Amino acid sequence: MFRVFDAAQIHAALEYRALIEALRAAFAEAATETPVRQSYEVGLPGAPAHLLTMPAWRRGNVLGVKLVNVFPGNSALGLGAVNGLYVLFDGATGVPKAIMDSDALTNRRTAAASALASGFLSRPDSRTLLVVGTGHLSAHLAAAHCAVRPISRVLVWGRSPDKAEKAAAKLTAQGQPAEPVTDLAAATAEADIITSATTSTVPLIAGRNVRPGTHVDLVGAFTPAMRESDDDLIAGASVYVDTRAGALAEAGDLLQPIAAGVFAKDRVKGDLYELCGGRAAGRSSDSEITVFKSVGAAIEDLVAAQMVSGQG
Repeated sequence: MFRVFDAAQIHAALEYRALIEALRAAFAEAATETPVRQSYEVGLPGAPAHLLTMPAWRRGNVLGVKLVNVFPGNSALGLGAVNGLYVLFDGATGVPKAIMDSDALTNRRTAAASALASGFLSRPDSRTLLVVGTGHLSAHLAAAHCAVRPISRVLVWGRSPDKAEKAAAKLTAQGQPAEPVTDLAAATAEADIITSATTSTVPLIAGRNVRPGTHVDLVGAFTPAMRESDDDLIAGASVYVDTRAGALAEAGDLLQPIAAGVFAKDRVKGDLYELCGGRAAGRSSDSEITVFKSVGAAIEDLVAAQMVSGQG
């Protein structure tokens, strides 16, 4: 009999430090097979919609798949545009083991992957964190980064000052020293770590404002048409990704500078497999500007789902 896990159970099961270490071990082992995410158009004329499938497995052990529906027209019905489930199976028999809320699972594993990368790429003495964006994921990113670095100040910026104020208040209530900011350029210049999770199609983080030694965590832009950074930042930084295949196929933050001729695919210094496996070195100096670009990886879903279900 399979079990069903709701969002509250998932958040309770995925403590950030433990999840980060589980992800580190899985990327280092590199034993999980993860085909490229598939997208299917399932809408009606004038009402586009997509079904996304993200499978991953370790042969004879475990397999799972995330099923996500993106229906942009749902806002008119008072419903969220993105809905999905994660299904976990026994890898030896194919028997279903668990069904989970995919939003909670995705938020936790995404934030943990960013914090895992930060351990390799940010300065160990990083104390000021700038959070760009005020969506649900932003609070998880702040918590995860605070779990791996001695953050004493969290700056929160959003297009809506009111939303930034509310997001900062929420973080403060959770024990993080947060404050809203309205001047993004000034906040960028103050930050040791910048984490951005937006749906922007225009650059928000300008390279000219990023001071030496900063680590920039780009999470939100997940299609070639989207971006959160400008060409100057990418051209002048040491760039790392979650997976080469995913980021170099989907990340506008990289694909647009490549198209402009200011960046090249072979300038990506490493991904999480290489960082965790010791094949990429990470930060090399206190003055280096580092960028981590993630678009999500099915291996992260599988690791998190195993932790939630106790199947790991």
